Amino acid sequence: MTKTFLKQHCTKNKLYQTPHLNDVLYLHYNGFSKIENLDEYTNLKCLFLDVNGILKIDGLHNQHELRSLYLSKNLLRHIENLNHMKYLDTLDVSYNMISRIDNLNMLPNFTKLIISHNKLTEIDDLIHLIKCEKLSVLDIQHNSIKDPNVVEEIFAKMLNLRVLYNQGNPFIREVKNYRKNVINQCKQLTYLDDRPVFPKDRACAEAFYAEGIEKEREVRQQWNDAEQKKILDSVKCLSKTRKRIEAEHRERNYVNRQKKLDYQL
Repeated sequence: MTKTFLKQHCTKNKLYQTPHLNDVLYLHYNGFSKIENLDEYTNLKCLFLDVNGILKIDGLHNQHELRSLYLSKNLLRHIENLNHMKYLDTLDVSYNMISRIDNLNMLPNFTKLIISHNKLTEIDDLIHLIKCEKLSVLDIQHNSIKDPNVVEEIFAKMLNLRVLYNQGNPFIREVKNYRKNVINQCKQLTYLDDRPVFPKDRACAEAFYAEGIEKEREVRQQWNDAEQKKILDSVKCLSKTRKRIEAEHRERNYVNRQKKLDYQL
């Protein structure tokens, strides 16, 4: 990743030749083992370094303005050297060899972490997430997390968690009533794994854990009835509107015919 390469890259991709004018760099698929020579690219907002052979997050000390950093499919073992990125919102370190989440709680605007396909195994590997107060999107798919207590000890304590992807982790099979359990404990969740969490899902999950399966069935029927009533009300409203328009149309036709007759007379 030489200065010459970076300038040639900017020319090839129709970016600015003056480094600090660029707010994005596409440096994926280049076989880099080290991040370097980016000192002059001080205004980068988005940096793509996917699919290289990068061993360490380093060499980004001048990137204070960075919002999104993409480092998937490299050879990373640690999350580090990001504390100066006060505007960082999104970090993608999927498909690496990271065994512990760390060094993210000093990022005041950090909301999205993609760390699927890594080597996370224990609750202790995730405990740092609780300190990331603004984190709302978490993708930890296809790690090796086994302990079912991760729902209560980690996810439930992430107070702003809204989107969560857990698929491919062994603990899912160990959590009884997995989907209802997670929805009940994660109060802000709006999307879990492969589909949204609708208000009906939350109401049913909370009813189940408050009073059991019969209460859940009762609440589900109430929601079904309300949804059916809403549909019927919409159909009635549409029918009423159609009849009103037809009546207005007939009245206009009658008035026009009368005017025509009066004109002929």
